Amino acid sequence: MKKFIQLVVREIRLAWIGGGIWLPVIFYLAVATLFPFVTGPDKALLARTGGGILWIAALLSTLLPVERLILPDRQSGVLDQLNIRGWSDELIAVVKIVGQLFAFAIPLLLATIIASALIGLPESKLQTLLIGLAFALPALSGLAVTISALTAGLNGASALGGLLLIPLAIPILIFGAGTLSDDPGNAMQLLAATAVAIAALSPFAAGAALRAGRN
Repeated sequence: MKKFIQLVVREIRLAWIGGGIWLPVIFYLAVATLFPFVTGPDKALLARTGGGILWIAALLSTLLPVERLILPDRQSGVLDQLNIRGWSDELIAVVKIVGQLFAFAIPLLLATIIASALIGLPESKLQTLLIGLAFALPALSGLAVTISALTAGLNGASALGGLLLIPLAIPILIFGAGTLSDDPGNAMQLLAATAVAIAALSPFAAGAALRAGRN
């Protein structure tokens, strides 16, 4: 457990030191800043559509650090060393996902408060948005690590990652945006169930991709 925590802390430190976390957050806030210029000063329209735009921005922000999640450790031999020491590929994937979650999710949730103020999102919808993102971000982190493992070393990994991530994340996007509608129904429950399923399967998919990349 101690080694696991040390590796997670390493992932968080690399994300912060390497600047891999700032670009997604800056992109997220940039979308929130520019969106009102597109729609105009209509507060009702901003309140009605702003939450959906923030969901899209959160999804796209997940793509930005994809190239740095697996490839640097593969090139430096860190992954091989962990395998030699008895770490399974699935456990390595869990370390990556948890590290990405702490490095990416907490700043994004804090940025959401600022972004909602820029868009003029009502306080009630902000609370729903934060809860929905809290459910979704573990799944998005899992998808990011999985896709990073699949595309590590390929030319245009970010573009290819986008082609892979967006279809997989569409259910999260649909249910997440649905929680902000006037009649959300059971959208939050569906979002939570979908996110849990994706988050649970991601370590196995990422582990298989790591093995395939090594062989």
